[in-house]
Amino acid sequence: MAKISEITYLGNLRVVSKHLQSGNEVITDAPKDNFGKGEAFSPTDLVSTALGNCMITLMGITANNNQIELGEISCSIEKIMDNSPRRIKEIVVELNIQDKNYTDTQKRQIENAAINCPVAKSLSSDLVQTVTFNYY
Repeated sequence: MAKISEITYLGNLRVVSKHLQSGNEVITDAPKDNFGKGEAFSPTDLVSTALGNCMITLMGITANNNQIELGEISCSIEKIMDNSPRRIKEIVVELNIQDKNYTDTQKRQIENAAINCPVAKSLSSDLVQTVTFNYY
């Protein structure tokens, strides 16, 4: 397996991560409630955001593999922290999906793809994942 990223500490609780294949960079900052400036995504923000990204990606793959016309999808993420120990306690995912007159079977296929995405399956079973699918 090839390396995927290089990570460098910039000081003042700020870190830059470089994706080696593309050269894209992401900066993280400690959140204000944990001694940081909160001027960028925190590492736990990225974990929470990765869940939504993974869900939408898997919905797209499933749609492509099953000849389902996938419309516009947007997602909002809420991260709820616990302090003892400090960790993500719950991630609330709200998926807004343009309804293309999906059949019940098609809805089940794309929803199952989302809730069974690799990030969802990689997170601790102690972490609550609350997922809502809104069709408009």
